[in-house]
Amino acid sequence: MTTAEVHLGDAYADIVDHDTYLHDVPHATFARLRKESPVAWIDEEPPNSGFWAVTKYDDVGQVSRDHESFTTTKGIRLEEMAPDELEARRTMMEFDPPEHTRLRRLVSRGFTPRVIATYENAFRSLASHVLDRVLPLGQFDFVTEIAQELPIRLLCRLLGVPEADADRLVTWGDQMISHTDSEYTQFVVDQVDTDDYRLLPFRSPAALEVFEFAEEMAAERRASPQDDIITTLLTAEPDGVPLTDLEFKNFFSLLMVAGNETTRHTLSHGLTFLMDNPDQMDELRESPELMASATEEILRYSSVTMHFRRTATRDTELRGVPISEGDKVVVYYISANFDEDHYPDPFRFDIHRNPTDQLAFGSGRHLCLGAWLARLEVRVALEELLPRLADIEIVGPVPRLRSNFIRGIKHLPIAVRLA
Repeated sequence: MTTAEVHLGDAYADIVDHDTYLHDVPHATFARLRKESPVAWIDEEPPNSGFWAVTKYDDVGQVSRDHESFTTTKGIRLEEMAPDELEARRTMMEFDPPEHTRLRRLVSRGFTPRVIATYENAFRSLASHVLDRVLPLGQFDFVTEIAQELPIRLLCRLLGVPEADADRLVTWGDQMISHTDSEYTQFVVDQVDTDDYRLLPFRSPAALEVFEFAEEMAAERRASPQDDIITTLLTAEPDGVPLTDLEFKNFFSLLMVAGNETTRHTLSHGLTFLMDNPDQMDELRESPELMASATEEILRYSSVTMHFRRTATRDTELRGVPISEGDKVVVYYISANFDEDHYPDPFRFDIHRNPTDQLAFGSGRHLCLGAWLARLEVRVALEELLPRLADIEIVGPVPRLRSNFIRGIKHLPIAVRLA
């Protein structure tokens, strides 16, 4: 295999090339990998050195949980970084215990299921307000008018950021997480010289603006503490050690991106799945108690964060395949969540499945901090949306994000008729 190309008979796709995902996920290729080479070596173009693609459910879980053999400290995405570059953008996701434990403890108590449940009324009111404003338009872009509006406005409230700044945070988040798509940034990272972006946090100039904004928020909270996440980050001293300025800015950037982008794309995907299965959409209207299991199935079927990377800390093996110290090991959640050995008939979307063990949020110590918040947002948004609709249809192209990392829908033009 060369240049990240996987030749598997009729199932062939370059799983590294961002352009591949403009046509959605290459599921046929991942299926063949699971069957024929579940731990497969994939070559890459220089300066990257290639990686092991891990595609089976059990193996993805094993790698994710074994931080002693597979570390996050060398980076969590495919691209390789010099030490100074990694330090410029390191968040708790690029730490192992005990450092990861120290940082996660800062905010973990604010994201427990019990605490998240207290946000439901506020989010339901927000969703109702947005839908009452947008749905009478009859025809609109679901992504820009609803899916991106709901998560960012709730996130602003949790962070303590003025809602007037919500649009700026969305724009910055797009530029940072979607920096391989020219619609969101003119600074497409795989089309410029490496030295132009190597030291930028998240490899995006927008991150510098986010850092400046975080500094402004920090100055305001130090002068006037509030009951919000920013104040918590600034005043907490886990193990007696406060966050450094860089740690705070990277933490803020992580929460801003992770709390908005993934939920937005999950909502958009979820609506398309239901439109593809109108009988299940009707069933949800008639039996709203199924919404929790439907949410889990939407999370599994969308798998918005398609992969994360680890690096082997020692010579080891996985499924009998020898892995050398220093090798990149990439766990593909988008493949694991469709593993035929774990999920019967995995390519059938089924709101009755209730796959509470899905890996859309990862596994192990790095399980997504906002998992319960994302569940709440998807469930409540659909509970508020579906009863208002008598009919819904897609009325234009549905362009997908150019990214091998995030499975995104950029625009979803729909026409609705109200119930």
